[in-house]
Amino acid sequence: MAAIVQFLAVFVVTLMPAFGVRAATDELMAERVLGAPDAPVTIIEYSSLTCPHCADFHIHTLPKLKAAYIDTGKVRFIFRDFPLDPRALSAAMVARCVEPNRYFGFLEILFRDQETWAISDDPVRELKVRAKLAQLSETAFNACLANEELAKAITDKAKQAHEQEGVRSTPIFFIGDRTLRGAYPFEDFKTIIDAALDGAAAPAPQKPDTGQGEGVFSRMGEAVKRWWRSE
Repeated sequence: MAAIVQFLAVFVVTLMPAFGVRAATDELMAERVLGAPDAPVTIIEYSSLTCPHCADFHIHTLPKLKAAYIDTGKVRFIFRDFPLDPRALSAAMVARCVEPNRYFGFLEILFRDQETWAISDDPVRELKVRAKLAQLSETAFNACLANEELAKAITDKAKQAHEQEGVRSTPIFFIGDRTLRGAYPFEDFKTIIDAALDGAAAPAPQKPDTGQGEGVFSRMGEAVKRWWRSE
């Protein structure tokens, strides 16, 4: 019996690092959500942090949605990563290493400063500067970017969204049974949300003038934009 107990103790200790890494990754990959869990309408956004149209939504449209629907308990908003390039992946990793209660505030910083860090000659330095604003230490920042399990988890989720939900570009929004691809104004979201709250069918919004979003980094080519598909 003593030998069995000793064997089990060694076995558990051997597995602890693997379980620890998996548990830590699962915690970092938890859904990032705004709004009440029992809100009658759910919006799911797939976004890339280097996508200009995503930045436009987060800077101009999301604050209006938050005030009118999220803060009033009518809408639950879920943000999911769909990085279009390596810089977007790095930014997504850092954002998930920030304390969850600072997550959306950090996203706002990244989107507002997108034209600075996303096309910088030293994006890591620029991300580190902004991570400090979210109280992420340099040690934690460096460990975060070196976290291969986190990088794989994010890219695996993106591949899953591409294969199972048809996500090809950003931003894309799933609102009940409706899908919006690209940048739309607040009024179009309002029409769809109000119809969903009333249990009615909403008219199809006009195609956005801006088209479907693409990452800033994608200016270097289609091969870079779809880098993760071959990972």
